[in-house]
Amino acid sequence: MAKGRVHFHIDQCKACELCVKFCPQGILGLDENVINILGYHPASILRPQECNGCGICALMCPDLIIEVEKE
Repeated sequence: MAKGRVHFHIDQCKACELCVKFCPQGILGLDENVINILGYHPASILRPQECNGCGICALMCPDLIIEVEKE
């Protein structure tokens, strides 16, 4: 199975949760331990080892803050 790496530009995240809702692996969530410069809990990957690099999260992000790399 292909693996992927996801990078979030957390200071631009508005916590809309579209990436979280559309992740087929269910491995994204809001980081309740971090507040970004906009005052939101940004999205993050909760279980990076389960990412397959599909890129759906990046496609769904209206602010283009997600970068996905396939390994």
